[in-house]
Parts: sequence; structure tokens; C-alpha cells
Amino acid sequence: TTEDLTAWQNRLARVIGREPQAYSCELKIDGLAVSLTYEDGQFLQAATRGDGVTGEDVTANVRAIDSVPLRLQGDPPSLLEVRGEIYMPISVFEDLNARQEELGEKPYANPRNTAAGSVRQKHPGTTADRKLSIWVYQLGYLEGGPVLKGHWEALSWLRSLGFRVNPTSSLVNSARGIVEYVQQALQDRHAHDYEIDGVVIKADALVD
Repeated sequence: TTEDLTAWQNRLARVIGREPQAYSCELKIDGLAVSLTYEDGQFLQAATRGDGVTGEDVTANVRAIDSVPLRLQGDPPSLLEVRGEIYMPISVFEDLNARQEELGEKPYANPRNTAAGSVRQKHPGTTADRKLSIWVYQLGYLEGGPVLKGHWEALSWLRSLGFRVNPTSSLVNSARGIVEYVQQALQDRHAHDYEIDGVVIKADALVD
């Protein structure tokens, strides 16, 4: 609710001693969270969130996903970790279930669980056939790259390296802007070819 958002902003302002100058607003994609690691611009490893400390190595299967860049563009840093959400487009999910029905097989329950199961397949070829995709939403670790002062700046930089960053994300500078974004997200929640389960609001500044 608007009241919840206002209360959160007030708590945030008390914690950091001032109100943030800007906020990044993003759709919360309903998929499987992964961390991707690159060394000198080359894809090195992919891991799930796991228990929050130790993740599951899914490198071979994630490598088979077309929208995951295997080599970064431009001038990549020496070491980079990014976080993203792997998902199955709704159109792909519907086609998959149509084939299941044709074969007399049980349909899959939902795109989120199907995407997660596809990433954990024993054979990367099966993962590739599932036509999964990814949205990258956060910088995790950076070594040898630019000094990034804001989350929005980081997203723009990640996009320049070749990562898919969701185009519905927006940078706003007021409480009203946040409320308008949330209302628009609610209105458009069924207009995308992927499922969402909320909105993420982030204070944009990464440093004081």
C-alpha cells in the first residue's frame, strides 16, 4: 500500500540520516536467482542461491542459455559477478505444455518451477531446448572495473557489456514516482511474456 511505502521511506531516511535522492524501481521476476561470474570478460561460472551461503553449480546448463553472454562486450573488468533471474517465457511454457498434452504427458505446473527444473537438468542440451532467458538485475562483485556510484549507473554499465536488463525498470526521485511505478506494474502485470511476483524498490546510491 501507499502507507507501507511511506513507512519504509521514513525508516530508510532515519537509518541513513537523509532521504535518498533517487530510487530504482524494478519488476520482481518470478524465476530462479543465479550468480554469473566472468573473468577477463569470459563466462566462468554460474551458481544458484542455494542456502544463501553455498549455491549449486549450474555452469554447464546456464552456458546453454542463449541470452547469457559467454563473452562480454566493450572493456570488461578483470573479475565480475552479476546476479540475475532465469525464467521461462510464458509463451514458451504454453508451447511446452501443449506438446506435453499431445504426448499424453502431465502438464507442468508453472513457468517458475519449470525454469528451475530446466536449469538443473543433467544434460545441457535439454536446458537449451527449454528456451530459457535471463534478466540481470544487480552487480555482485567487481574487480578492475569502473567506480560506480549508483545502482542505475551499474545497470546501464551492465547493459553496455551485453547483459539483458529489463526495460521496464525506472529511476524515480520521489515518493510519488514510486507509487506511480507500483500502480503501473500492477496494471500491466499480465502484459509481459514472463511472470512477476512483486516490485523491488532500491535506494539508488551505492556510496555516500
